[in-house]
Amino acid sequence: MSSLLVKDLIDAGVHFGHRASRWNPKMRPYIYGKHNQIHIINVRETLRGLFRARKYLQQVVAANSLVLFVGTKRQASEIIERQATACGMPFVSERWLGGTLTNFRTVTKRLDRLTELETLRASEEFSQYSKKMQSSLNREYRKMYRNLNGLRTLNRIPEVLVIVDPKKEKNAVAEARKMNVTTIALIDTNCDPDLIDLPIPGNDDSIRSIDLIIGYLSESIQAAKNSAEEKTEE
Repeated sequence: MSSLLVKDLIDAGVHFGHRASRWNPKMRPYIYGKHNQIHIINVRETLRGLFRARKYLQQVVAANSLVLFVGTKRQASEIIERQATACGMPFVSERWLGGTLTNFRTVTKRLDRLTELETLRASEEFSQYSKKMQSSLNREYRKMYRNLNGLRTLNRIPEVLVIVDPKKEKNAVAEARKMNVTTIALIDTNCDPDLIDLPIPGNDDSIRSIDLIIGYLSESIQAAKNSAEEKTEE
């Protein structure tokens, strides 16, 4: 399995980092070398990070922990939504709303408003509103749906965040650290690994790389859920 996964990682371009001039020196332990001024990530370190993350996720998910997937950059957005949905976990794929963790009550109120708008739009009463009011409510709904739809199953502060590019998602990382939420992240050579509890060094700009890493974590969560269900049935 290890050797197969190494090949998969290389085929997906997980080992390609950023230009050497953009590196964070704290990433030195995860870097294999340099080629054409591009840092090459040691995929064995990627594997170690993946296996540590898998082991941790399987332990906490078996205890019914909630994992929030976060990735709002263009390359990650669709993957985050798809892979989080596949394992039945909440996600943020469009925009991190300030206070998602540190002011959770506000997020809950926004989710209630989203449900309220959906109910209203589906009712006969909606057609009785003026065109201007309908347009205003539809705009509000579309914006809220885009930003909040992935959080519908977030009924409490999550125990874990799975993040693509913590440099991009610095606000999510800051809130997680403040609330003692464990962070697992795909980190490129320009990131600070000290800010992440379980870093997975790898290319966070390639769609194939992101899909492979996040897909692996999603499958690990689903496997842990299945195992827990089987034990319950016994």
